[in-house]
Amino acid sequence: MPLPLQPYKGARDFYPPDKRLQKYMFGKWREVAERYGYEEYDAPILESLEIYQAKTGDEIVNEQTYSFEDRGKRQVVIRPEMTPTVSRMVAARRQELSYPLRWYSIPNLWRYERPQRGRLREHWQLNVDIFGIADSGAEYEIIVMVDDIFKTFGADSKMYEIRLNSRQLIDQALINYIGFSSNESRALSHLIDRKAKMDKSKFISAIDDLVSPKARASGKVEKLLALLDIDNLDNLPAMLKLHDSALDLKKMLRQLNQAGIKNTLFDISLMRGFDYYTGIVFEVYDRHPENNRSMLGGGRYDGLVGAFGVTPLPTVGFGWGDVTLANFLELHHLLPQIKTETEIYAVLLDDLEKSQAPIAKLRQLGLDLAVDWSNRKLGDQIKTANKKSIPYLLVIGRNELKNNKFTLKHLESSQEITGSLSELANHVIEERNNLKNKQ
Repeated sequence: MPLPLQPYKGARDFYPPDKRLQKYMFGKWREVAERYGYEEYDAPILESLEIYQAKTGDEIVNEQTYSFEDRGKRQVVIRPEMTPTVSRMVAARRQELSYPLRWYSIPNLWRYERPQRGRLREHWQLNVDIFGIADSGAEYEIIVMVDDIFKTFGADSKMYEIRLNSRQLIDQALINYIGFSSNESRALSHLIDRKAKMDKSKFISAIDDLVSPKARASGKVEKLLALLDIDNLDNLPAMLKLHDSALDLKKMLRQLNQAGIKNTLFDISLMRGFDYYTGIVFEVYDRHPENNRSMLGGGRYDGLVGAFGVTPLPTVGFGWGDVTLANFLELHHLLPQIKTETEIYAVLLDDLEKSQAPIAKLRQLGLDLAVDWSNRKLGDQIKTANKKSIPYLLVIGRNELKNNKFTLKHLESSQEITGSLSELANHVIEERNNLKNKQ
């Protein structure tokens, strides 16, 4: 029986064109993060299961983790997200680090869930976090950075919208305004997080299953449904409208608008599924009709570092998966033509030994060059260069070596340039820089 040709379900093989797209996306992510002063970090892909059990949420731990017992009888997990890991790292050196701390990473993550458009079992994710700022300036910086990343990819603000809510506001609404118990409130928060994916009748039925008969009889369910229909902070009940969390949200929306970010809105049903969020939360939705879904999200989580037994640290961060980004770029026709990194395909006609000096020289001058050692016919070698979309062909023969003059042929335009190796290198480097500027 032959071995399987396909990768593990929910994971991907990355052939060179796929890897080039990933490299392009990661490069833009890094470019913007570092423009804002964030430093890159990483950590092991295996973590202690305990740190996810403590704060992440039952659904993630019980249904979506790849967890197992290792040979040392330790309960470990392939990380499903990065936030507990970075919190552990910061807690480990809580007294040594300088704050505010700005860190980012692009980790490989795994979740055991049903593969679907925009969601796979294995993915990469941009994680950006700022530690040590209790003021809403941290949320402002993070959301402005997200908007900047979209613009760096060439997106228009009409292509996406930024939705905001506050976990403090929804807790205030569920417990103090409506009167649900703490346990009911927690369960309802997780349900409301899935509201957009549920039929209305099933959503109402699920609410009934989570609350007590007394709560149903007193009209609390109807009060909740009316609250979830509110789409403007000014329309909140007076008790909630004047709460600090609502005032913070109003201030944030105003500041973003003043910064030119006008595609924002208040969404009271926005929860974010993790238990560790403590303040403002946000998600960015694709406005394309074929992909009207959340692409990324984040918010404030002030208690997670403190869960490791050190003094708590105010923190704001977000995560953005590579799959949702690629879908967005493709649907909105924002993907550039990403060609192979190889710039020159060298064909050797005569003396292989003497040909090594010009090849080495071109590489020393900074060019990416592949050599065909096959001794096939010239036409076959040219076909290979074309199939690989390598832009330039360089033929090295007896005459070229004797005269120290070489001809570089652009395979797409058939334009030829003859000159010294330095002159040819300067031409290719200039074309490379022009292409980068266009991207």
